[in-house]
Amino acid sequence: MFYIIILLIVIGDQLTKGLIQESMVLNQSIPVWDGIFSITYIHNTGAAFSMLAGKTPVLALFQVIIIGVILGYYMLKGRKAHLLLRISLAMIVAGGIGNLIDRLTLGYVVDFLDFHFWPIFNVADIGVTAGCVLLAGYVFFIEGKEKSGRQI
Repeated sequence: MFYIIILLIVIGDQLTKGLIQESMVLNQSIPVWDGIFSITYIHNTGAAFSMLAGKTPVLALFQVIIIGVILGYYMLKGRKAHLLLRISLAMIVAGGIGNLIDRLTLGYVVDFLDFHFWPIFNVADIGVTAGCVLLAGYVFFIEGKEKSGRQI
């Protein structure tokens, strides 16, 4: 299931980005919910909230390291790990791979989901964010109970 989650998120991410690139011009915005949500095609050369803009090689290296560490952990212990931990790690890896593909092939990340009160993002970003939320839930609510031997 770990690798299926990764595959589905990466495919969904790359398909949506390809659709945006094929059907829109850079910086074009299509309102979906007036004043709240638009589809806005941009290039992001930075990380979250455009931090480290223009540092594509550094960001790509960082992504490769994080993806490698998580995959290494999964190879060693993941199959015995709690289901929520496995799902969260798969989502984080998938999001990292989706954006890494963009960085390596385009030199930037394609972003397009534009809630007007939040920076523009993409499907890979959703994978990373949701994976981190699930990981936090695992750490705060499950990990300690597993270690103490209590039933979950």
